[in-house]
Amino acid sequence: MQIVNTVQALRTLIYTWKVAGERIAFVPTMGNLHAGHCQLVTAAQQHADKVVVSIFVNPTQFGAGEDFDSYPRTEAQDTEKLQAIDTDVLFLPSVAEMYAPNAKTVVSVAGLSELYCGASRVGHFDGVATVVCKLFNMVQPDVALFGLKDFQQLAVIRTMVNDLNMPVDIIGIDTVREANGLAMSSRNGYLTPAEHQLAPLLYQSLCAAREAMVAGLDYSSVEKQALSALGNAGFQPDYFRICRSLDLAQAQQGDTELVLLVAAKLGKTRLIDNMSVAL
Repeated sequence: MQIVNTVQALRTLIYTWKVAGERIAFVPTMGNLHAGHCQLVTAAQQHADKVVVSIFVNPTQFGAGEDFDSYPRTEAQDTEKLQAIDTDVLFLPSVAEMYAPNAKTVVSVAGLSELYCGASRVGHFDGVATVVCKLFNMVQPDVALFGLKDFQQLAVIRTMVNDLNMPVDIIGIDTVREANGLAMSSRNGYLTPAEHQLAPLLYQSLCAAREAMVAGLDYSSVEKQALSALGNAGFQPDYFRICRSLDLAQAQQGDTELVLLVAAKLGKTRLIDNMSVAL
């Protein structure tokens, strides 16, 4: 595995691959890699000749008071994991390499970025869209893979790619879960042992809501029951919403392709999850 730290070095590699007619897959991450990230890489290997993984903790998607400074950085362990699964290139840029000090351009997906997590984390998805756009310009991938756990993030990226005519196929990969159902996340490491025992209730709330929907309970009641159950269990719910999968608009009775979105704090840790439902 090659490790590159600059855009110039990365582009030199990309150029040689493109000239050779090789297909390139890209997996952007913020590091602290777990089994979900590794699944993205192994899936990427099925779609391309070369796989590039980036590790970059992006400051522009963290708001005031969020955990940018304390976000787990485990580059040595991450490098070992990527080497073990035969990653071709690890792109490991600095903040100075990614952002010029006088940078003025922001990529924003209007509307979609203000919903749900965007309402609670103002500007978050502008930071996501901007850094992913920059990374796509640097890596020039044919295909990019993202986990479905961050469902709204994936929707924002797909919309950006479509609106800006980017020649990148976007593939969503199923969420990898712990044995108890908890979606794997780098932020799970913030949970205390007691909180880690409670955390799977977030996934269980999605399962219960799906069952209630299949049974015919109206969507508003399903959302209220889920929020109440999470609050009673010790979570601080941010939202629990039943949305249309296509555009994340609030679902109406009669809609059939749906996704349940949930975010809640447990102690100091903000957790998100989702579940697709077809009725």
